[in-house]
Amino acid sequence: MALTEAGTKALKPRDARYSVTDERGLVVEVFPTGGKLWHYRYRLNGKQHKVNLGRYPDMSLKLARTQRDFAAMQVSLGKSPAEEKKKSRAALSESTSVRDFSDRYMRDIVARDRKDITLPKRYVDKSILPAIGNKAVSEVTVDDVRAIIWEKKDHGRDAAAGAIRGVLKRLFDYAMTCGLVSANPVLALPLRHVHRSQSRNRALNPLEIRQFLTAAMQSNIRRQFKLALHLLLLTLVRKSELFHAEWKDVNFELAEWHIPIENSKTRKPHVIFLSIEAIECFGELQRLAGNSHLVLPGRGSIARPFADNAINTALKVALQGQDIPAFTIHDLRRTASTLLHEAEWPSDVIEKTLNHSIHGVRGVYNRAEYAQQRRRMLQRWSSFIEHLMGTDAISTSVLAPSQESK
Repeated sequence: MALTEAGTKALKPRDARYSVTDERGLVVEVFPTGGKLWHYRYRLNGKQHKVNLGRYPDMSLKLARTQRDFAAMQVSLGKSPAEEKKKSRAALSESTSVRDFSDRYMRDIVARDRKDITLPKRYVDKSILPAIGNKAVSEVTVDDVRAIIWEKKDHGRDAAAGAIRGVLKRLFDYAMTCGLVSANPVLALPLRHVHRSQSRNRALNPLEIRQFLTAAMQSNIRRQFKLALHLLLLTLVRKSELFHAEWKDVNFELAEWHIPIENSKTRKPHVIFLSIEAIECFGELQRLAGNSHLVLPGRGSIARPFADNAINTALKVALQGQDIPAFTIHDLRRTASTLLHEAEWPSDVIEKTLNHSIHGVRGVYNRAEYAQQRRRMLQRWSSFIEHLMGTDAISTSVLAPSQESK
């Protein structure tokens, strides 16, 4: 039976040390002194091995599972986690600076999990390294990380403070894995004391959609950004999915855009069925992209996309002077979901279009793709947007699904 955090905490010492198994090779060893140590047991080249992962509670059950998964990946590549850990310790020392270690962290951890490392790298370069870059990783204290995080909080930037805390926590989690520290100083600063994210419920009404698109098209932002904002509304994708799109994944003949696993938040491939209006946007973007393999090549290089936050800046510029309550790019997805639900499109069709994971029992058994319904719905949605832009009258009746789409 899998362990729980409460169950791990409740394990009591005995006269002799003993082990309790979690899942997939993860084991916690309990010593007569009350100490607890995580191990990962694995088989390589026909032999049984184990590697120490860290001590509980400095390493939580959740983090231990993450480290187990990383070690399992090494085994799948024919590497020994125990030997790799020895190599890491040999390459690092107690005097290793945060600056040097951050390069390794960005390469080994962040770049492995994210295609775009711009944002975490900015936090490292702008906030973390100026404060503790020259300090040894082993000498960083709770006061050091508190000062970095609170510098943002004191200026009213709680969300940024929470994001920086997240980067620091993961950096020192990796430092624990590499044997540089025995405890993570960031854990003394619970996220709930730094920033409590609030659930957003902003959805634009049809009049605001018209006002937003009109303002964007009449603004002086780059033409690519105007088309990108229009496409984000027509296709309901996440901005990162559009910014990393490549032309090889756009099929004009089939009117489909395939989002590969590495660009999908759900880590599953996803197909967007393109409306006539979306095809027109992609066609113009292809002419603007020139010889680039990217749909939205960046300003400095046709081989690299724009940073994700570039579209946020473009939106702010486009909406300057507009009498419209603030909203984010992600709110466009909520806007479409709200209006489509109100028009009585089936919820599963909408959720599949948004590339949301369906949880619970329904998520386990429902493997339907709803391809035809999604294609019809996205065309109906695009026609509704064009209707808004072409007339003063506002009616959502054109959104309603036909009988075969339900």
